Amino acid sequence: MPFFSRFEWMLALRYLRARRQEGFISVIAIFSFLGIMLGVATLIIVMSVMNGFRAELMGRILGLNGHLTIQSEAAPILRDFEFVADTVGKMPGVVMANPIIEGQVMATADRGSSGVMVRGVRPEDLMKESAIAKGIREGSMRDFQGDDAAMIGHRLARKLGLRVGDQITLISPQTNATPFGSVPRLVRYRVAAIFDV
Repeated sequence: MPFFSRFEWMLALRYLRARRQEGFISVIAIFSFLGIMLGVATLIIVMSVMNGFRAELMGRILGLNGHLTIQSEAAPILRDFEFVADTVGKMPGVVMANPIIEGQVMATADRGSSGVMVRGVRPEDLMKESAIAKGIREGSMRDFQGDDAAMIGHRLARKLGLRVGDQITLISPQTNATPFGSVPRLVRYRVAAIFDV
């Protein structure tokens, strides 16, 4: 099926073609037509790029952050998190429900320190996170075993000079009370994998 009918072609050619005494008007009409054509093409291209960028950005953000976060209002930690995750996961339309613990700590290594956001995730739930599973640069998801294993982002690894197998120390702002005063909590982890999202 043709894009334009016979009448539309006739109408377009009537105003784009000049009569003999109006030769300059034809040149103006052609430039105007080309300007409109370029403007519409630019608008279509920019809208397509922005839609693609939006889809990619939403996919990356929601690959790590869910659409919904459920938190306890009474206590800092949700005690029956497994029951809540199972209940939410069985609801229609829910793709995945993962319990996580999140907090800010100081990460230190031989080459420096940095404030970081830490997320505690069960290994079986981490395997389902496609954004992380597809973005592993060094190490393997299989090495994320045990209580001392950690996965870190490639920017933090580069900043602290860490590679797979190195040790990273996390210092919590919450302190332990001792007879000598408050002492910050220190925990050392083995870098099991480095990812890039």
